[in-house]
Order: sequence, then C-alpha cells, then structure tokens
Amino acid sequence: MSSGMLPENLEASKLTDVKGDGKCSLDQMGNELLEKMENIEAMSKRQRKKLMKQKQWEEQRNLRKQKRKEKRLKRKQERQSQLESSNDGSFRKRLRRDVVPSTLRLIIDCSFDNLMELKDVKKLHKQIQRCYAENRKALHPVQFYLTSHGGQLKDNMNETDKGWVNWKDIHIKSEHYSELMKKEDLVYLTSDSPEVLSELDESKAYVIGGLVDHNHHKGITYKRAQEEGISHAQLPLGIFVKMNSRKVLAVNHVFEIILAFLEKRDWEEAFFTVLPQRKGAKPLNETTEATMCKLQKSEMVQGEISDSE
Repeated sequence: MSSGMLPENLEASKLTDVKGDGKCSLDQMGNELLEKMENIEAMSKRQRKKLMKQKQWEEQRNLRKQKRKEKRLKRKQERQSQLESSNDGSFRKRLRRDVVPSTLRLIIDCSFDNLMELKDVKKLHKQIQRCYAENRKALHPVQFYLTSHGGQLKDNMNETDKGWVNWKDIHIKSEHYSELMKKEDLVYLTSDSPEVLSELDESKAYVIGGLVDHNHHKGITYKRAQEEGISHAQLPLGIFVKMNSRKVLAVNHVFEIILAFLEKRDWEEAFFTVLPQRKGAKPLNETTEATMCKLQKSEMVQGEISDSE
C-alpha cells in the first residue's frame, strides 16, 4: 500500500462523521425553531398585545416628534398673534398704560453687612431681587440705588445670581449714599422715627435700611440717621393699619408701598395692596374698611379680566 493513499475504513469513518455532524446541526436548528414557536404559542394574549403596542410605539416615534414640533410652532404663532393684537392694551396690562418714571430716588443701604449672618444676607438678596422686579414693571418706577454694595451680599450675588451685573435701571454702588447724594436730599425711612410721612417729595432720596436682623438691632437705622444728621421719617402705617406684630416691614414691602403710593396717591390703598395677610393687617376705621372693600372688588375684576384673556 502506498503512503499517499488512506485506508478505505478511515475514509468511510470520516464521511460518516461529516454526515453525522450535518444531521446534528439540522436537528439543533430544528429544535431551536420549535422552541421559539412554542414560546410564541406559550405567550398569553396580553403579552402578545403588549409586544404589538411596543412595536407600534417604536414605529411611530418620528411621527410623535413631528407632532410635538408642530404643536410648539402653533403655540408660538398664537403668542405672536396675541402680542400683535395687544396694541389696544387688552392682552398685557403694562401696554394699557404709559410708564412715567418718577424722579424720586429710593436707596437700599447695604452698610449693615457685618451685622448679619449669611442666612440673613441671603434673605436680603431675595428681597432686593423682588424690589428690582417690582420696579421694572411699575407704572412710576423710581431711581433705584444699592449703596455700600460689597461683602457677604456681593459674594452671595456673584455665587447665586451672576446676572445681577446686567440689571437695568438700577445704580449699584460700593460707595456710601452720603457720598452720592446731597445731605439735604436724604430722608431715612425708619419705624422708630417720631416724624410721620404725609406725602412723598419726589425731589428727595429716601433710604431703606438693608438689614434682616429679627429684632437683634432695634432702632439702629434711626440712630444711624441721627448720627449722620440727616432727615428721618416713618411711613404713616399706624394711622391706617392695625398690626398684630411690630411695625417693622421687610425691605421689599417698604419699597413696594412707595411704588404703590406713587401710582395710587393714597396711603390706605398702598398699604393694603402690599402688606401680606400673615402680618395681620386690619383697617383702623370705616374709611379704611371701605378702601379694603374697594381693593377686593378691584382684585376680583382684574381676576375676571385675566380669566377672560
């Protein structure tokens, strides 16, 4: 037998193995197919329905995306249409009226920074934000000043409200107000003053103490005014309003009352427009009660107008 030829029994053995492997492979595929079919049949009707829904959801993904895009475009067009039709003042209250800036200067004195804890500085920051927002939408916006701006307050504003550097219609100064205003123009608003305001002089510069102290430093703004030799006065709160608490108001409340008075020219209306209910503000006389009723009716009417819009 030559070395180049294989024994017949060896060749037959290999052929048998190949055929055997082919048969094994076919049997395996058949078993897998059978198993899948059995799995499908074993699926409950509920599961098959869920599978179909999932398939439909995937197929309709682009359609949903297109619908959302069309919806956004429609809302944008509606808003644009409302703005264009608001020339008669029916859509935006601000467009109903002509804004006339006041010459009155209103200053928040931020020189008490070292007397406050950080949590109180953060509260002052929020009150200043409220003042800024209210002044921007006021009928008669004041000339708004922040003086002695620095320390913890500035650091907190840089950290949490970096946009303050772009604020408009506000003068933010590191200098003390005495360096910016004439002494004879200054009036410090403090609840401890024996003087009571009856009218606002728009040629004056009124100062609000930028202090959140929870009564830890009673009378400090009054003492500050006396030490600096400048005029001082309190709002006529006690003439019109009975309070459950002390007559010390938050910075933004004083600011907003001034704005409200410039618009309404009525202290009663100004107080009850601004003062929060938690202060327990109640009218002292029948005139004030009548004012309260008028304000409530006005708010109801405005609410109905807003609903109709």
